[in-house]
Amino acid sequence: MDVSSDDADHPSEAGSSQASKSVYKDPDDGRQRFLLELEFVQCLANPMYIHYLAQNRYFEDEAFIGYLKYLQYWQRPEYVKYIMYPHCLFFLELLQNANFRNAMAHPGNKELAHRQQYYYWKFYKNNRLKHILPRPLPEPAPPPPAAPAPAAPAVPSLAQMPSMGATAPAPPMQFLGQQGSALPKADMRNNVGDRRKRKY
Repeated sequence: MDVSSDDADHPSEAGSSQASKSVYKDPDDGRQRFLLELEFVQCLANPMYIHYLAQNRYFEDEAFIGYLKYLQYWQRPEYVKYIMYPHCLFFLELLQNANFRNAMAHPGNKELAHRQQYYYWKFYKNNRLKHILPRPLPEPAPPPPAAPAPAAPAVPSLAQMPSMGATAPAPPMQFLGQQGSALPKADMRNNVGDRRKRKY
């Protein structure tokens, strides 16, 4: 009976001890919950997964809709830095709308969302760079340096020319590869090499 009289003497201590026993203390300070919610939110970046949730009627459960509302805290800057797939935040915002939730149950809408997401990923960087980076103005080409005027070839005088009377006339032009030519013969087969396409 002394125990009951002690509780009667100190009712605030008895109430606080019962309250401290009923409060759940997370052993890892919320790390497990953080990772599970992060994983779930990032799964929402996949239209196939959203379609799965719609097909299995998760979107008809009010508690699940409340959970989706609760997960919007991931859009705050202190949490968004952990997101690897930013499309999940876009889809999380769209899932707040009942029309979108109902539409994602249809396979055609799932394919449309998947296709648009694919094209966004495919062309986003190029399109973004076209609009963000200014194109540099073409620089005027510097004028070429003035080259000295070519010297006129010396014209041999008639006294220096050999007489044409005794020797056979020289052909007007020597062809490459003829005997007596100072220039080597240009063989195109050797210069070009193998004409087959090379695989690099």
